[in-house]
Amino acid sequence: MPSTSVTTPEDADQRRAKQPVIVYPVGSLPEPDMDGLVAMRETLVKIDEVIVPPREGGSFSVLKGHFVRFVSVEGPQVGDLNLWNAQNLSERFFSGKTRALHATHVTTGNRLWSTLPYLRPMATITHDTLGWYGFDKDGAGVHDVIGTRCDPYTNKLLSGGNYHHCCHSNLTRAMAQATGLSEAEAEPHVHDVLNVFMCTGFTHDTHQYFMKASPVRPGDYLELFAEIDLLGAISACPGGDCSATHSSDTAACYPLKIEIFRPDMTLLEDWSYPEANGYIWP
Repeated sequence: MPSTSVTTPEDADQRRAKQPVIVYPVGSLPEPDMDGLVAMRETLVKIDEVIVPPREGGSFSVLKGHFVRFVSVEGPQVGDLNLWNAQNLSERFFSGKTRALHATHVTTGNRLWSTLPYLRPMATITHDTLGWYGFDKDGAGVHDVIGTRCDPYTNKLLSGGNYHHCCHSNLTRAMAQATGLSEAEAEPHVHDVLNVFMCTGFTHDTHQYFMKASPVRPGDYLELFAEIDLLGAISACPGGDCSATHSSDTAACYPLKIEIFRPDMTLLEDWSYPEANGYIWP
């Protein structure tokens, strides 16, 4: 049988010592007009509200130029968020590109980008009451775009059990209810998420993805400005604050509230909404 041992080369230290290079320099990336968004925030009027029960999913719609807040109520709770172009479901949130353009965790001023070939901002984060958290001693931050979402297939693989309230399942049902699609038709539209309020990182030793108790408390919220017409779904994760487990009924779980706001629309008369990416195939 061939040996699986690996020999360390003599120049290993020199190879490791190479300087890192940022993959996507973002100096030319269009910046959101945060001053304009701050002015709009002063005029917000709530026009709709949705309560998502614990261990369930819920859907919502936001017209471009409007704001949506995801609010902690009753107790610490994580939410898994999906976004689609309301007029074209093939354009949806692209967590990987959002991570590459911004960071592993997002906050105020960062934008949520859409899939190829559209690649444009779907929403801009306008306020984050957990923006104070930063990164802790474990390397953890809040609102990650690295986790995929808990799902019944991985749960089956690892535990052998069937659990029907994983975030993937909740998002599928919410998306089906919102669109009139069957659950089988809706499931392929469910995609990697923004983990709202979730506190995560990679371990220093094995570099494994970890979760820890979310710092979210009732009244905390993450707020987005819709750059295009959005259909969204969010799952109140069965892990609750994700301090111990997920994909089970053992964690304490709480509702999430979705609030939709309309600003003074006269402030948007000259607003420049993002067009789909201009790349043309040769």
